[in-house]
Amino acid sequence: MKIECKDCGAEMKVPNDSVVGEIVTCPDCGADFEITSKVEEKIELKPAESVGEDWGQ
Repeated sequence: MKIECKDCGAEMKVPNDSVVGEIVTCPDCGADFEITSKVEEKIELKPAESVGEDWGQ
């Protein structure tokens, strides 16, 4: 499946066997998105939350 990146507008390929909660990355800008809904050919994405290193603090 193909979907448009919400950040840069590039075409992203999403594997057919992807599942809700999976993270997909734009090949052009590197933005990460989480699949929030997948119904047949319709996929909804939201920006993935990034967790920074806490270095043991």
